[in-house]
Amino acid sequence: MINKITMNKVASYKNSVIIETDKKVNLIYGLNGTGKSTLSDFLYNPSDPRFSNCSTEGHNSEDILVYNQQFIRDYFYESENLKGIFTLSKENKVAEEKVKAAEKEIEGLESKKTIKNEEKTKQETELDDKKKNSENRVWEIKTKYAGGDRVLEYCLENLKGQKEKLFNHILSIEKLEEKPLDTVEQLKKEVEAVQGSNAQKYALLPKIEFSENGIETSELFQKQIVGNENSTIAELIKELGNSDWVKKGLGFLSETISPDGDACPFCQQKTITSELKEKIESFFDESYEKDLNDIKELKNNYEDEINRINQKEVYVVNPFISENEDKFDNLFDGLITTLKRNIHLIDDKINAPSKIIALTDSSEMVDVLNNFITDINISITDHNDKIDNKETTLSNIKNKFWSIMRWDYDQTVSVYLKEKSSIEKNIKSIDDELENIDQKLLEQRKVAVEEQKKTINIEEAIGNINSGLTELGIDGFKIEKYKDELYQIKRSEECSETFKTLSEGEKMIISFLYFRELCKGKKSASSQANKKIIIIDDPISSLSHVYIFNVGQMIKNEFLNFSNVEQLFLLTHSLYFFYEMTDTNHERRKENQKLFRLLKNSTGTQLADLKYEEIQNDYHSYWYIIKDAQQPPALIANCMRNIIEYFFNFIERRDLNNVFQKPELQATRFQAFCRYVNRESHSLGQNIFDFKEFNYDDFKEAFGLVFIQSGYEEHYKKMMK
Repeated sequence: MINKITMNKVASYKNSVIIETDKKVNLIYGLNGTGKSTLSDFLYNPSDPRFSNCSTEGHNSEDILVYNQQFIRDYFYESENLKGIFTLSKENKVAEEKVKAAEKEIEGLESKKTIKNEEKTKQETELDDKKKNSENRVWEIKTKYAGGDRVLEYCLENLKGQKEKLFNHILSIEKLEEKPLDTVEQLKKEVEAVQGSNAQKYALLPKIEFSENGIETSELFQKQIVGNENSTIAELIKELGNSDWVKKGLGFLSETISPDGDACPFCQQKTITSELKEKIESFFDESYEKDLNDIKELKNNYEDEINRINQKEVYVVNPFISENEDKFDNLFDGLITTLKRNIHLIDDKINAPSKIIALTDSSEMVDVLNNFITDINISITDHNDKIDNKETTLSNIKNKFWSIMRWDYDQTVSVYLKEKSSIEKNIKSIDDELENIDQKLLEQRKVAVEEQKKTINIEEAIGNINSGLTELGIDGFKIEKYKDELYQIKRSEECSETFKTLSEGEKMIISFLYFRELCKGKKSASSQANKKIIIIDDPISSLSHVYIFNVGQMIKNEFLNFSNVEQLFLLTHSLYFFYEMTDTNHERRKENQKLFRLLKNSTGTQLADLKYEEIQNDYHSYWYIIKDAQQPPALIANCMRNIIEYFFNFIERRDLNNVFQKPELQATRFQAFCRYVNRESHSLGQNIFDFKEFNYDDFKEAFGLVFIQSGYEEHYKKMMK
């Protein structure tokens, strides 16, 4: 049992309000806005942070069951899509809401998935378009090197039928760091060389053999060859410095000189005698002749070696030489020219033995030419090996061909690979998001399935609710199953609006009857035998007066008679209902019931004990409120209007509009009161909250004048005591 409830610092409870009781039944009366709902909300969910300054004392293991608007919202779930279809179990409501939330989440996720799939398709289409454009560019390789007698067509074997296959092949080739040295034209020649109609092997070229190049450095060419210096004529020849000239002239003399002398071969005078001839001949002695003969022999040997050199035609007929013909001509012709020039120099030495000559060293030229021939022979050997290993050769040429193609089409390939990488990165990101969405979809579908399993069957409770409707005199509708754990109202009359929206009164009656079932302990997902503390907040707020009595009787006869009910708190704004719920037996009332009144003014909600004798009807309650100047202005003004309407329209049966035509009520300070209170001019009135100031004294005086000028001063004075 709850012995003490403390409400503080929440809503209208500006200051601490303490409800203390030791009774089973506690009746709390208060007009709307005095804090009843705040009190019931606290007892419904005391762990809510806004109730941190509120508390209860006394109760132990009792279950606290609260019927209020929050209960209706929690237990009475009406489908948005199917009007009039509802659940009544809290578990079913929670399950339905979670299923609905899961389905909504699934719908959102499916929408996201569709968008992401569209984004992915767009990216894939873009990548496909870029690939096709690149394939078209690379397809030029096929059109350029395949067909007809194109010797490199074999390099495109199995790649000529599909653009994609050709493009994928070039993508698989790694680009060289530097531009290939070979050219396509060179590769064509290589292919023709090993499998063309003129493909043949070639013999190696002979090297230049010239073993007599040592002659070129002979000392004889650096020696001045002259005659016998002991000859009597030696000094004269030496002085003249013309031994070579004299030697030549000697050849023109006759074998026998006439006594008269022979003619000089130079001056044609008969100056040559036998004696002079002998002296000249003695000058050109045996040593002179030997040196001269040695030089002649060197020349002969040198010429013989030159003649043994292969003729130029031996080389130039070879195609490998013809490819380098200019270089070969320079080297070969240069060597032969040098050798012939050396012959001429030797001839000069023979003709003028005293002359010093220097032959050109040909050894380096021979080496350079032989090195050239060696390189040519290497190419020939390589060529011959290629023919001997034709398949390997063609395979190597094919690899070179694709290396060249990869380099030539690098811009197309590189741009595509870069764009491909970027797009695939985007697609990977989208795939990750799709995977995440699929995981969430799986989780939400699992939630929907699991939550649906949590629904409980309340068939028996529905039967009791239908019986309760009959007991309340309601025969216009009943509840029947719709499907699963959903229900609908079945109207007694035939109508097409089977799923019409439930009225607030219907919701309240159905939810209150279901609350009664919970208080019995039936059809709870975790029903126990614990005692119950029941709080009921305004169960008749949306009901017509015809049902108020029946609901009151139900509470008296059932809630108060449940064996498991430990305590009852009943909150209401209706004095009539409040009065109905009080026990008329004084002794029982004193033993079991405690009465309270909630009031609210500018200082907030206050609580007062209420005696049975003080219970009045609503009309008297209105008078009680207007006497308190601390009540909210809107409440005072509304109560004044309700009193005037009730008294003049329902009791006195008088035309209220005539009352406000009295001259005494025409003062300017009374106009706000007249506009607000006169029911005939509501369309001209203002809400009291719109007034910048509320003058209580003016409203009170005008209120009194209404009764005084109408002849009911005594009634006014009596009610204002």
